[in-house]
Amino acid sequence: MRKLALCLYLLFAAVPALAQAPLPPETPSFADPALEARARHLQRQLRCLVCQGESIDESGSPFAADVRRLVRRQIADGKSDQQIEDFLVARYGDFILMKPPLQADTWLLWLAPFLVLVAGGAIAGIAIRRAQQRATSS
Repeated sequence: MRKLALCLYLLFAAVPALAQAPLPPETPSFADPALEARARHLQRQLRCLVCQGESIDESGSPFAADVRRLVRRQIADGKSDQQIEDFLVARYGDFILMKPPLQADTWLLWLAPFLVLVAGGAIAGIAIRRAQQRATSS
């Protein structure tokens, strides 16, 4: 039991180190630390459309690598973060943003987690009620 606890502790202790993983080698980095920090911040705001649950900063997919290069090229060209986001939204839609704006066409993105939670609670409630009815009728 103690070995299992130690293994779990080491696993969870390694998670923050993995979150700060360096960029894959195919993504060039900026020599200027301010530009590098800006690029990494922007990349964390953009969703990988292949992985969907990860930002392009943490994804290893070829799509994310392409978008990282595109973001860095546009930063090098002097574009603002808003101009880069607007370009990517025009190209891929609001879903590329990790936090899409609440609009008529994105309300489902915002409400889906709550709807899943309510549906799960309803299913659990029905299952509990049926189990109680079976227990009392036996």
